[in-house]
Amino acid sequence: MSFKNRQDAGKQLCQLLTQYKDQDVIVYALPRGGVVVAAEIAKYLHAPLDLILAHKIGHPNYEEYAVAAVSEKGHLIGTPSELESVNDSWLQHEKNRQIEEIKRKRALYLKGRKDADVEDKVAIIVDDGIATGLTMHVGILELKDRNPSKIVVVVPVSPKETADKISSLVDDFVAVVIPAEHMFLGAVGAYYDVFDQVEDEEVIDILKHYSGDISM
Repeated sequence: MSFKNRQDAGKQLCQLLTQYKDQDVIVYALPRGGVVVAAEIAKYLHAPLDLILAHKIGHPNYEEYAVAAVSEKGHLIGTPSELESVNDSWLQHEKNRQIEEIKRKRALYLKGRKDADVEDKVAIIVDDGIATGLTMHVGILELKDRNPSKIVVVVPVSPKETADKISSLVDDFVAVVIPAEHMFLGAVGAYYDVFDQVEDEEVIDILKHYSGDISM
C-alpha cells in the first residue's frame, strides 16, 4: 500500500473518519508535512485547522539521529538510554534552543493568530506518518494541557510497535497502514510515490485558508 502524495494520504484517511464528521472537532497538524495531510481532513470535517509545534533533538555527534523531542511548552520525550548518553547541560541548552525555534516558526506560520480553543472538543492531531513517534508523543502532551474531551491521532502510516505505544496515550488511533515492525520499510517516505519536502511558504498558504471555525 502506498500513497500518491500527501493529499492522497489525507483523502484516504478521511474515509476512516466519518464518525467525527458531525462532532465539534479541531484538527491539529505537526508541521511541515503534516499540514498538507491535515488540510484534507479539516476540509472533509468542516473543522478549523491549527498547529501543534514540536521539534526533534538530534544527537550531539549525529544530528540526524534523534535522541528526544520537545514541544512548545517544554514537554520533552526520549528513551532513557538515549537521554543518559548525552550531557545534561547540553540537553537543556538544546531544548531551550529548539523551543526558541518553535516560537519563531509559530510567528512565521500563524502570524499572531490565537490558538484555537479546544477545551471540551475533539482534538485530531495529524502527521504525514510516524516512525519512532517521539514528536507525536510530545504533541499529545501539549494537547492534553489544553483539556480536549478526546484526542485522536491520525496518520497515513505507522509501524505497529509505535502505533501501539501512541494508541495507549490517546482515545483513538487511526492509520491506513500499520505494518508489523519487521515489515516496516524504514522510513515514512518509502510509502509515498511523491514525498517532496514541504516548504514554509506552502504551510503559510494552506493556513491562510483557515481561521476560527471556517474551513476551506
